[in-house]
Amino acid sequence: MKKKQQRMPQKKQEDTSPKLGDMINSDILAKLRETQKELSQAEQVKKEAEEEKKREERRLREKNKSFEELLGESNLDWKKYK
Repeated sequence: MKKKQQRMPQKKQEDTSPKLGDMINSDILAKLRETQKELSQAEQVKKEAEEEKKREERRLREKNKSFEELLGESNLDWKKYK
């Protein structure tokens, strides 16, 4: 029986080229991160305002429903009470 030769996996040669993070000045990197935080906060505020607007529209729609609409949405079975 022949023994199988174990092959050692070849290690990938590491790139010694500079990475983008290494090339960017730390001040610029800090500004970019701060801008990213500001944008995410602005997006969160916008999302909250949109949700509040939807809640208000839903509340007004419920407030202005007619008796017929309310009766139609009711899940009571009126036949049981006849």
